[in-house]
Amino acid sequence: MLRPQLQQSSQSTKTLIPYWNTKPLFLASFPINILNNKNLRVNKKKKNFITKAVVSSTENSTYVQSSNIEKSASGKAIVIVQRTVGGTNFSFTRGLDDIGDLFGRSLLLSIVAAELDPKTGIEKPIVEGFARRGRDVDGNREYEVEFVIPEDFGDVGAVLIENQHRKQMYVKNIVIDGFVHGKVEITCNSWVHSKYDNPDKRIFFTNKSYLPSQTPSGVKKLRETELVTLRGDGFGERKIFERIYDYDVYNDIGDPDGDGDGDGDGKRPVLGGKELPYPRRCRTGRPRSEKDPLSESKSDFTYVPRDEAFSEVKNLSFSGNTFYAVLHAVVPGLQSYITDRELGFPHFPAIDSLYNVEVELPALQTNSLFSIIRRLIRAISETRKDVLLFRTPEFLERDKFAWFRDVEFARQTLAGLNPYSIRLVREWPLKSKLDPEVYGPPESEITKELIELEIGGVMTVEEAVHQKKLFILDYHDLLLPYVNKVNELKGTVLYGSRTLFFLTPNGTLRPLAIELTRPPIDDKPQWKQVYCPTWYATGAWLWRIAKAHVLAHDSGYHQLVSHWLRTHCCTEPYIIASNRQLSAMHPIYRLLFPHFRYTMEINGTAREALINANGVIESSFSPGKYSMELSSIAYDLEWRFDREALPEDLISRGLAEEDPNAPYGLRLTIEDYPFASDGLVLWDILKQWVTNYVNHYYPQTNLIESDEELQAWWSEIKNVGHGDKKDEPWWPELNTPNDLIGIVTTIIWVTSGHHAAVNFGQYSYAGYFPNRPTIARSKMPTEDPTDEEWEDFLNKPEEALLKCFPSQLQAAKVIAVLDVLSNHSPDEEYIGTNIEPFWKDEPVINAAFEVFSAKLKELEGIIDARNADCNLKNRNGAGVMPYELLKPFSEPGITGKGVPYSISI
Repeated sequence: MLRPQLQQSSQSTKTLIPYWNTKPLFLASFPINILNNKNLRVNKKKKNFITKAVVSSTENSTYVQSSNIEKSASGKAIVIVQRTVGGTNFSFTRGLDDIGDLFGRSLLLSIVAAELDPKTGIEKPIVEGFARRGRDVDGNREYEVEFVIPEDFGDVGAVLIENQHRKQMYVKNIVIDGFVHGKVEITCNSWVHSKYDNPDKRIFFTNKSYLPSQTPSGVKKLRETELVTLRGDGFGERKIFERIYDYDVYNDIGDPDGDGDGDGDGKRPVLGGKELPYPRRCRTGRPRSEKDPLSESKSDFTYVPRDEAFSEVKNLSFSGNTFYAVLHAVVPGLQSYITDRELGFPHFPAIDSLYNVEVELPALQTNSLFSIIRRLIRAISETRKDVLLFRTPEFLERDKFAWFRDVEFARQTLAGLNPYSIRLVREWPLKSKLDPEVYGPPESEITKELIELEIGGVMTVEEAVHQKKLFILDYHDLLLPYVNKVNELKGTVLYGSRTLFFLTPNGTLRPLAIELTRPPIDDKPQWKQVYCPTWYATGAWLWRIAKAHVLAHDSGYHQLVSHWLRTHCCTEPYIIASNRQLSAMHPIYRLLFPHFRYTMEINGTAREALINANGVIESSFSPGKYSMELSSIAYDLEWRFDREALPEDLISRGLAEEDPNAPYGLRLTIEDYPFASDGLVLWDILKQWVTNYVNHYYPQTNLIESDEELQAWWSEIKNVGHGDKKDEPWWPELNTPNDLIGIVTTIIWVTSGHHAAVNFGQYSYAGYFPNRPTIARSKMPTEDPTDEEWEDFLNKPEEALLKCFPSQLQAAKVIAVLDVLSNHSPDEEYIGTNIEPFWKDEPVINAAFEVFSAKLKELEGIIDARNADCNLKNRNGAGVMPYELLKPFSEPGITGKGVPYSISI
């Protein structure tokens, strides 16, 4: 890649004229080969400038427009078109586009000078030319363009593109050759709309990054114009070709106009606002529902800005794996789906038969849950001979009975799917903060005597708290307000829960007690009970069922809060604000750009199929229809931007404390905490990369305060994107380079390390659902049982556990989705692998990236060494899964490792 050398000049005070209205001094409205006409007048005494351009796009063609021909000469340009994966389009509009190609009128390029004319203070005449179809090379199509460039044109500042086709095109990059400083490459990687959809030309800037105050004078107005375009006007329904970024509340989760999956219950509350605070999503502008004016209506199309959509490779991979996984759900669940949605598993061998047991694919009903995949059934069934099966999760392959043991239950709080919930017990006794008039006595039934008995009298509770030996999974106050509402739903049971652990001398956690609570309801008082590991049969089975309830709570919190809310949902406002307030040539925009890839598209898909009313989450997780509402409560009570930084998160949970003598300045409370140990190394690598980057572009503090785009970006994130928390005192200030380093590192960590840690191990750990059930369908046998219920439990305790587990349909759907979500696509971009062109063109940034990449390779070795250390029992041992979720690199597929730049699945 070649680095453009662009000169800077002082900002002109004269009014700038939009380039699409600028009249060139000379317009040649004839094909480029006419430039070879001997009668064409060119002043041969003047110096000639031969210009060559390469544009990588998806549909192009060529004509010529130039100016000041007496001081110029003709040059050549090549435009490269990337052919679509989907093949040839034989539509009528494609035929018209081919005719346009034939006559050389497909793509109009307008080259803009970087600087204003020093004599007049106004824009220099633009250089324009049409691209004309040429040969096909390596799956790309070449187009040629020749144009004339004035001798005093100077450096290139930007290129405007007008797409003459009826269809949008994907422009990869533009390479222009022949200017004073040689080749100029402009990386686009963007869809360009048809002029028939939008007459405005697309603007692409050179790869050199500029702060607003450093913008070359010739493109200052374009920089402002592009941002205005991206913001839109806030009106109208968005169209597929648009690139408008705007905000809206989550009023599209429900489906009031639908039938609510057969029960007429499709209405959901709006998330965002005083009652249910929430981050903002991208506005689509769809019409309001007829039955609920507060909600947005449904349609077949969910808008995301065009450049946020999947690439074709990603789209095919995501679609293929999605359909393949949902086809898996047909295996155990289709017939039960049709006849009995509540049908559970009769015995554990029935659960085991889900894996590696060939089952004939039944006929698909068009009105079933799986109707969306009917077009792919034939293709997949033909290659697989009408046989489907789930792959065996790695967790199950290593130790079939690990899920049954308490040591694994405890280990996964530190090295499993949800390492974000475990907390240090800092106060004793445990006590609720909820209103006792509503929820009953706040004191916990987990007593001092019980804990001291469980730990064998080795120390008192007070000593254990002081020595930082007690830890807790605490879902009591978060869940208890929803218990009675959820329990009114069919097929799900919820409690408030506390689970206490003791840190053993070998660095592992030992579960001590589980407390389950139901608040008062009707004439019944508060109910709560504590369960402990026991050495008699009845107590052992009650403990196992209590663990199933806690795991359902943890699974729901993991999916709704640790995963969806804290990564997918909270990142969307960062993306919107970055595109609305930071120019594409801003260095911080270009630093963050790869970390936002595909996130808005996957979020839009989630709102349609996963977190929507009666979708997979609501139908298969304990909170049911209150799932998203519960995530709003968690956002209100728990989310803080400053604590999204890994060090601050660990400190806030009591899992680390500041220590200048410890690695990375933190001493872990639990030394063998795989997520934290590996995460801190990754955090430090990310922060050093961001530090080098920021310090290069902001060598003086005043550059931060004077950067109006940067300040507007941070203000919009706080006051609009996360506006329901705009008045919180914990928002970081943005006054110095160190402030910016902290903010950007936090955002990058969330999109990379945090998301990888909670996402890519889902199938490995939860693909065998007894290890992590997503729902508890029956109450504890000790909660107000009838004589018959208690007798049934005593006679068949295994059946009681199976009834508590998800139904066959629920299990099948969840396993299918986890298969998809745990997959790395073939075009996954892992941190530190491919350098962005904008970074490569700047020597200092290029060198910093090389260091960044090398450090990530070192992290791979560090993690491998830790996993081989037999002293680290939370990641090494018989049947123990090594902790690899924060290993930076991976091959495609379900691997349980790999940290992509972005939240891309």
